[in-house]
Amino acid sequence: MEWTGARYADTPTVEVATWVDAPPERVWTVVSDVEAMPSMSTELQRVEWTDGATGPAEGACFVGYSRHDALGEWSTPSHVVECEEPRVFGWAVGDPGSPAASWRFTLEPADGGTRLTEWMRMGPGRSGLSAAIDAMPDKEEKIVFVRLREFEANMTATLAAIKERAEG
Repeated sequence: MEWTGARYADTPTVEVATWVDAPPERVWTVVSDVEAMPSMSTELQRVEWTDGATGPAEGACFVGYSRHDALGEWSTPSHVVECEEPRVFGWAVGDPGSPAASWRFTLEPADGGTRLTEWMRMGPGRSGLSAAIDAMPDKEEKIVFVRLREFEANMTATLAAIKERAEG
């Protein structure tokens, strides 16, 4: 990832992709199993479906419990905003009308397997990063850039774990 000088209000994005030697239907079972995601993530510790949801469906809600050395521990509610099996699985963190972040997996048939893309966008709603920016407004661009690089590294690792699981 290259320096962009993005500010939080710019709602910057990160996207990583890989090819998986498995059909989209098999990859879908891995990416849509949010309760298993913590085993493939360094930051996400636990996920629970809420409000009676038991699996992925548009409008379903879950809570993610996360941990970061610099940011501490926190939990965030998420709302599934895209769920088109076996093509797209996306959710909004916090208020779906003004999320703290938006996340999406996209699956496309490619070369006898699946092109898997993970995408995220910061904001436009406030997030845990907002407090750091409020405390050091002169360092906002650096704070945003460092966090985007962390997301990129973590997403790359998550896609590698999904690939291994789907191909296994």
